[in-house]
Amino acid sequence: MCANDMRAAAVLAVPFLIRIAADTRHPHRADALAEVSCPARARYFGVASRDELLLHRAETFDDLYDGYGVEVSGYPAGWSIAAARGAITADTALLRPLLDDPDPAVRIRAAYALATATDPDHAVRAAVRARLVVEQDPIVRAALVLATAEATRAHPHPPTTEWIRERWRQRTQAPEVRLAAAIGWLCLTEETAPDDLRAAVDDLATDERAHAMDALPWMAAASGSDETGLRHCVRKMLHPEQPDQVGYDDPWAPRTERVVCEPSGGSVIA
Repeated sequence: MCANDMRAAAVLAVPFLIRIAADTRHPHRADALAEVSCPARARYFGVASRDELLLHRAETFDDLYDGYGVEVSGYPAGWSIAAARGAITADTALLRPLLDDPDPAVRIRAAYALATATDPDHAVRAAVRARLVVEQDPIVRAALVLATAEATRAHPHPPTTEWIRERWRQRTQAPEVRLAAAIGWLCLTEETAPDDLRAAVDDLATDERAHAMDALPWMAAASGSDETGLRHCVRKMLHPEQPDQVGYDDPWAPRTERVVCEPSGGSVIA
């Protein structure tokens, strides 16, 4: 709650949360890692458009608000977000090894956190790509593709944009990877979505797969009342003429509860 509305307070915890996550003996390391990057992002409810899903704004803020608005305390939210990203950047050496963690949830959340780091030398993106070479879990692979796309949006690199395009074109890739690559590529380019991308998404974006991909923090953040994150992204990016669902923009709208199985063996109500 603090990470969403009072980032200035939450930012102070980021370095400590990273160290909890890096401690393999800590019983709540995955939960701590899940909160690391919350204050480093503009957490708008249901953001799923090509313009905003993977957007990072400038690290310095000449305008007090710079599109982020203010926190409930009146503090400029953009300042807090920049500070959180700075803290994550300072501790990338602790976060990168978590990409190889035995727990898939930790690997996903490490990728999500590292995607917010300032990475002008592309070292973080290289680490994510290196993990993708050996990663076997299709959902984690999708997370690594989205992290690569987010890092590339912040630090443009045309060869990586082309590499992501090839991921959604390759039929040998797991469906989750192709869908993540399609969404990532749409966020990295202003080109009109080609017919083969639309056909691939229509074929692969089944209801079952859409629910499974809500395990990805990007998709969970994009979800809304009775609409998965994947479905919302597809609608906003490929069918922008379709209206939002009734009550979609209301963060307090009743949501359908479903049980989501955690990789650790537990479950949560989502």
